[in-house]
Amino acid sequence: MSQERNGAITARGNPLTLIGPELKAGDKAPAFSLAGQDMKPVTLGDTAGKVRLIAVVPSLDTPVCDTEVRKFNEKAAQIPGVEILTVSVDLPMAQKRWCGAAGIDKVKTLSDYKDHAFGKDWGVRIKENGLLARSVFVVGKDDKLAYVELVKELTSEPNYDAALEAARKAAN
Repeated sequence: MSQERNGAITARGNPLTLIGPELKAGDKAPAFSLAGQDMKPVTLGDTAGKVRLIAVVPSLDTPVCDTEVRKFNEKAAQIPGVEILTVSVDLPMAQKRWCGAAGIDKVKTLSDYKDHAFGKDWGVRIKENGLLARSVFVVGKDDKLAYVELVKELTSEPNYDAALEAARKAAN
């Protein structure tokens, strides 16, 4: 039975339950296998030796997620040696369509639509709706979490400056 964290986040003030562990800075990043836009698996190991900024969003087709991914595409791309990944449960074809329409070329979108293992292993799967909780993880070259932000209100944006600073530090 997966661990459940009741009221860990809210959506418009209504409490939601997260499935999985509460990850913290210093923890080893859980392995994952997600679907890329070409439907081929992408793993944490595929980016071994790099710093990864992983922005987790409920759905690219919502205004806050749209804004978030555009900001990370623009800002995080200015940090050399950092791979920017965005994870959602949107289908890979929808992610590809959205990226094309939005002009996203520096962020790699990955989908947890198949087995939802990423959401459960990283502690961000929302029990009530099956989406992923808005969160940001910075994974260092050593595969340890250098930064973790679970955005408490699903409709709020993350702390971009703190996430980018953590990625900058991890890259140097």
